[in-house]
Amino acid sequence: MTATTPGTAARRLPDFPWDSLEAARVRAARHPGGLVDLSIGTPVDETPGLLRDALSAAGDSPGYPTALGTRALREAAAGWLQRRLGVTVADPFAADPSVIPTIGSKEQVALLPTLLGLREGTVLIPEVAYPTYEVGAVLSGLAVRRTDTPPGDAAGVVLVWLNSPGNPHGRVLSDGQLRGWVAWGRAHGVPVVADECYATLGWDVQPRSLLHPAVAGDDHTGLLAVHSLSKQSTAAGYRAGLLSGDPALVRQVWEVRRHLGLLVPGPVQAAMAAALADDAHVDVQRERYRARRERLAAAVRAAGARIDHSEAGLYLWVTRDEDCWATIDWLAGLGVVAAPGSFYGPAGARHVRMALTATDERIDAAAERLTA
Repeated sequence: MTATTPGTAARRLPDFPWDSLEAARVRAARHPGGLVDLSIGTPVDETPGLLRDALSAAGDSPGYPTALGTRALREAAAGWLQRRLGVTVADPFAADPSVIPTIGSKEQVALLPTLLGLREGTVLIPEVAYPTYEVGAVLSGLAVRRTDTPPGDAAGVVLVWLNSPGNPHGRVLSDGQLRGWVAWGRAHGVPVVADECYATLGWDVQPRSLLHPAVAGDDHTGLLAVHSLSKQSTAAGYRAGLLSGDPALVRQVWEVRRHLGLLVPGPVQAAMAAALADDAHVDVQRERYRARRERLAAAVRAAGARIDHSEAGLYLWVTRDEDCWATIDWLAGLGVVAAPGSFYGPAGARHVRMALTATDERIDAAAERLTA
């Protein structure tokens, strides 16, 4: 069977992991108090009015949007990166753009190897990792290697994915670890890309961007960062993300995106510009997540489980020092569904991921059942 046979790409992909949770969902749904679903980090709180107002005001949008993004959006994005993350990007209005909008961050993660024209070699991903890094590599016909440290042998490596704060475990890479990857990538001519979708949600530590001058130095050569409004602005349904960093790499991505018609809708670009210019709504949502985290973490520990890492992000990385599916079964008996750590690689096989994105009422229900 040749590579052009219909369906070959789909068959190369792993099974969609959440399908395997169906039995746990059925069991948990039998609980008299109903199901508490903490398996997927889907925001449930109301999208802030400033985004909805901006979306509505731009609703008369008969023309095609540009892949480059509006001037207002790129200006707001550059301002947000500087204000919130201490990152100064190159001129966002230059011929080689330093920041562009993406249709959420997941599609950018999945398509980046393809958009960069990578056709053979190996992609490095974290030991415990969001599955889409592997999916993107597989779709491009690339091999995958899991590692949390720069390897001694760079032969065949064509791309590095970092994720800090990490999904699922909330681990934050130190400045030294980030600088180590920057130096390694530049020494071997390998692009290093950081997924920083949870950068505004540091709890025990303050996450640092790969693009920060304390990490990257005076320029962003060989470096990219991915950001998203899904969690910080409660706007997952808008599919609103950003790609920023090395203008030469951003331009490569932009050139292909515009050929493919990967365009963020004009009204969504207007909403993004409004969101990125405002910090208040982000801080309000952060406080909601902080309060939920405190209640759920206390209940998990009271139930005799341990929380590892989880110093940032929207998840608790929980273990009872047993196979993750045994923990999933225990939780299902309480009417609670979490994500098994094995979804994220072999190193996650003794943990489960519990999301903080349920409503206050459902978080309280889970806490009550864990401590009963």
